[in-house]
Amino acid sequence: MLREIVLDTETTGTEAKTDRLIEIGCIELLNHIPSGREFHRYINPQRAVSEGAFRVHGLSDAFLSDKPLFAQILPDFLEFCGDATLVIHNAAFDVGFLNAEYARLGDKAPPPIELASVVDTLALARRKHPGAANNLDALCSRYGIDNSRRTKHGALLDSQILAEVYIELLGGKQTTLGLTVEGNAGPAGPSLRAAPVEHGPRPTRSRLTEAELAAHAAFTAGLGEKAIWREYVVEAG
Repeated sequence: MLREIVLDTETTGTEAKTDRLIEIGCIELLNHIPSGREFHRYINPQRAVSEGAFRVHGLSDAFLSDKPLFAQILPDFLEFCGDATLVIHNAAFDVGFLNAEYARLGDKAPPPIELASVVDTLALARRKHPGAANNLDALCSRYGIDNSRRTKHGALLDSQILAEVYIELLGGKQTTLGLTVEGNAGPAGPSLRAAPVEHGPRPTRSRLTEAELAAHAAFTAGLGEKAIWREYVVEAG
């Protein structure tokens, strides 16, 4: 079974060497399907949140002051991730912050995360949509994913949205392995059941508006019954 962890973080600023993590959110995928298992923690960074970062996520120094330190949430984080592949948007940023936090632990630090082992959805999006905007909001708009809840950045919400975007980048609903997840099943984790396997090409989602579809129908109707394309369709059928 393929197990992946879609991950996002929030930070006090943009410099991993001096800024700190303040939030981690993770979503578990099994065979590219959300299992319902999540990991979410706020973290006391032991330093002030920059004004620019606060405008992005809205997490204040006062709110974070009573949260656990990174070292305290690390065991639960590592247990949740296990040996799963991490899926991150703009992976170099989040991996850089995670590895900087690891390094601060000295001898107790886990091995650093290898960037090459992470699935970077920004890189996937750039290959699939070269020259287009590929931030999370732009991808939600392109794939018809509702991100109206995203008035501020938040690690758990962004990882939930990213999980949907990632599945779209892979080609849409994943059912080729014939498994679907039925949510949590207690300590043993999510249960699986057989699901119908889709065969043949999936129909693509129309990008045309109702007005554009109506205009096209009116145009083709005006071509008459002897239009070349109608003859081709009859012969091909």
